[in-house]
Amino acid sequence: MTELKDVRTSRMISAYDLRRATEAAARAAYAWIGRGDKSQGDSAAISALESELANLGLDARILIGEGPREETSQLYHGQRFGDPGRLVRWDIAVDPVEGTSFLAKGMTNALACLAIAPTGTLFAPGPAFYMEKFAAPPAAKGRIDPDAPVEDKLKALSDILAKPVEDLTIYVLEKPRHRDLVERIHALGARVALYPAGDVAGALMAAIPGSGIDALMGTGGCPEGMLSAAAIKVMGGEFMARIDPQLATERRAVEAAGIDQQRWWKVDELVRSDDVVFCATGITTGLLLEGIERTATHERTQTLLVGGGADERQLLTSWHRRAK
Repeated sequence: MTELKDVRTSRMISAYDLRRATEAAARAAYAWIGRGDKSQGDSAAISALESELANLGLDARILIGEGPREETSQLYHGQRFGDPGRLVRWDIAVDPVEGTSFLAKGMTNALACLAIAPTGTLFAPGPAFYMEKFAAPPAAKGRIDPDAPVEDKLKALSDILAKPVEDLTIYVLEKPRHRDLVERIHALGARVALYPAGDVAGALMAAIPGSGIDALMGTGGCPEGMLSAAAIKVMGGEFMARIDPQLATERRAVEAAGIDQQRWWKVDELVRSDDVVFCATGITTGLLLEGIERTATHERTQTLLVGGGADERQLLTSWHRRAK
């Protein structure tokens, strides 16, 4: 991958405008909460988010989306928005429903997420689907060795946060691949917060001091990793990732693409610009955001806004009049 220096642009994208896309996706997915069909809920969110992006008039392309064009017709990698005669100024990473299983089962932590940054400043995982991740609060940035054993990482984090190891809570996806990780965390006496999905919420909670989550560890999806990196870049937290293929076919594709599977990428390498905007809207209530609430006349959404030229994060509650 070509190394780029930090990139800035003269015209910022408004987080307030972009949040319309994630709010539209969340509202479209709402009807499918708890109905046992994650594909229908995901499809509704994809269509709504795509339509809203088209209406924003951005000169942008999808860098990380639903997959290559030969596999999907919406939000595919390379899909253009805006005037095709103008230069692409922005790369977009999207996950219309982060936690489709949560949505289908009516569980917590389902989100609609989007991140945008100047073209060429987001790491493109190529054919990789999975990456190992580590997220922690700002105090830990640059102070944890990603190659160190789990035990050493937790002991270092304990020292940095001035918190006994047994008081640490580590967010881990509840997957068979993490059995050893969970056992090692428990062996040290730390707590594990296990969730079947939702590592964007977990990573962001880990980056927020005092959230109740002290770190995120383990392997999850690349799109979720890049969305997390974009938000945490602006929030000043720690985030590192390493491409970690889980299937032989994925491993062969990653090797063919020449991607180093041993290298840990720092957050400032994954996101090489400060001109980043991240938006996430809650679909079901979870650790990070409240889910959609519906009345006879309105739908209430809660959206996290990060970036857009402001060194801050905001929670926006909106009431949307329902169509008659």
